[in-house]
Amino acid sequence: QVQLVESGGGSVQAGGSLRLSCAASISINNFYCMRWVRQPPGKGREGVAFICDMSTPEYADSVKGRFTISKDNAKNTLYLEMNSLKPEDTAMYYCAARGPSDPDYKIWGQGTQVIVSS
Repeated sequence: QVQLVESGGGSVQAGGSLRLSCAASISINNFYCMRWVRQPPGKGREGVAFICDMSTPEYADSVKGRFTISKDNAKNTLYLEMNSLKPEDTAMYYCAARGPSDPDYKIWGQGTQVIVSS
């Protein structure tokens, strides 16, 4: 069974930085797209950023200019570099992946918590 494992979350003050990692149990070359999604306390999930083959990354307006999504195929890992963090970035962060024939993201990690204090 394919697994995604997130890490790198934690508590940080506003203005700080964190780098989230999402390690896959298989080669991420198998995935067509990968994404980061977050769920703030008491709210629904929202897309943060995604990256697909042969296209440029896309970001939610709320994180543009502050977050960067990237992947290292050699390490089978997806990253989310988060800078200038704000209290409203506090959430559980999940990574997800979908294959080229999948209409939706079927593979999800268990999440990593990010807490930003003011």
